[in-house]
Amino acid sequence: MASTRSFDFYQRWRRPLEVVAWVLFIALNATFNSIDSRIDHAGRVAAWEPWTWEWSSALVLLALLPAVIAAERRWPIRFDSWRRNLPWHLLLSVPFSLIHVGGMIALRKLAYAAAGWHYDFGAWWFNFGYEYLKDIRTYFLIVGMLMLYRLWWLRQQGEAKLLAAPDEGAPVEPVERPERFLVRKLGKEFLLNASEIEWLQASGNYVNLHVRGRDYPLRATMAGIEERLDPARFVRVHRGYFVNLDYLAEIEPLETGDARLQMRDGAKIACSRRYRAALRERFSQPD
Repeated sequence: MASTRSFDFYQRWRRPLEVVAWVLFIALNATFNSIDSRIDHAGRVAAWEPWTWEWSSALVLLALLPAVIAAERRWPIRFDSWRRNLPWHLLLSVPFSLIHVGGMIALRKLAYAAAGWHYDFGAWWFNFGYEYLKDIRTYFLIVGMLMLYRLWWLRQQGEAKLLAAPDEGAPVEPVERPERFLVRKLGKEFLLNASEIEWLQASGNYVNLHVRGRDYPLRATMAGIEERLDPARFVRVHRGYFVNLDYLAEIEPLETGDARLQMRDGAKIACSRRYRAALRERFSQPD
């Protein structure tokens, strides 16, 4: 029970805690690297220079972090996708390094100019090759940490599966349009009624099933899951969303022609103009 409460707290504050964790990781790494560099260059450079070198690098890395996270979500490295997605990350590591090196040079020049000094990066292509070897390791270290974090998150949060047909005999319920989903969480399995799903959201190679404040990722595509949802209950409202009409409270039209959906739990979901008219017609139908 205590573990469940702790995870509920973490899930509620997940985004701020993730930001704090990354900032602390990069800040501590920059601090330790600054101390090491200060020791290595003792007596040869001013005391503030190693700190300027390391922290200029750290600040640019922190600015690039959201882009790396977005790339890992778009091209996730998994057992079934790494051959297809690894080349994308190798390609992205080049602009990652170019921006990192260019950004840290600019910050160093500003810092040196403020001190009345001049910063010289040296021969660009030779030094960039050296920096790229470090940056590609940093890039894939971040991607690796994101992979491990996702595995931990899925284990804690729970991952949904479609019920499979039995090896012998007829299924106890329709497999093509399941009434329940199998959810595995913390080594235990339980059944989740399809009617309890409030909405579904596309997330890379997964579709998140939102139930009472929790998201259970299901390995599927939106097109694939649409064929398995009850059309009398679930309606597509966006390229990345389905909603359960039982939990839809209000449709708010927008000037753009789109709409904003208010769910019973207070959540707001985007509805594109492509699906707005059909949704209004369905939502206005009497029971």
